Amino acid sequence: MAGGAQAARPPMRLSANPSAVVAAEIAFNRLAQTKGQWTAFRETAAKDAVMFVPDMVSAQAWLKGRKDPPASVKWQPEKVLMSCDGSIGVTTGRWQQPDGTQGYFTTIWRRDDKGRWKWVLDHGDAVAAPPPAPDFIATRLAICPRGMRPPPPPAADVKPVPTPGIGASEDGSLKWTTEVRADKSRRITISLMNNAAYEEALINDVAAPAS
Repeated sequence: MAGGAQAARPPMRLSANPSAVVAAEIAFNRLAQTKGQWTAFRETAAKDAVMFVPDMVSAQAWLKGRKDPPASVKWQPEKVLMSCDGSIGVTTGRWQQPDGTQGYFTTIWRRDDKGRWKWVLDHGDAVAAPPPAPDFIATRLAICPRGMRPPPPPAADVKPVPTPGIGASEDGSLKWTTEVRADKSRRITISLMNNAAYEEALINDVAAPAS
């Protein structure tokens, strides 16, 4: 308002939009084909993103200065999971290396306060023979109780310490955990709220790398 203090802009209201997460994943793949594999990973990763090489590492630290391969891996999302508030989306699907190797991936995406999607966890594994490609991208949303409110923010004097590979949506309706074992095998579990309880919606078990 002219001559007076401007009112503070209200926070962005979040809502579930699975198509936006699918679009982010497709754009991620397209960026890898045009600008280079690791360039695309760097540009789409959140500051706190993690990936597996096979140890869990800070994605931005591992990707910094890494040279792109001559040809990028290609991938296609086949399923999307999403929290009730739309702050977190998970995509999973298949990938193909230039040498013919095939596998699957799972990517956890977070929407920032500007509405941009950045991935916070990315992993996958090779498979000998992937199942047939589905006819459409499947969607599953968390089911939240009517009137559900997000958990209260921490006290001003309490600074939560994030745990790499573990997290939740802002409303708590989608959460994920990562277990990395001593032999470098791991398990990623995605859970969705189904009214009053959580259900495991996706589990990725990755075997220890061949010695």
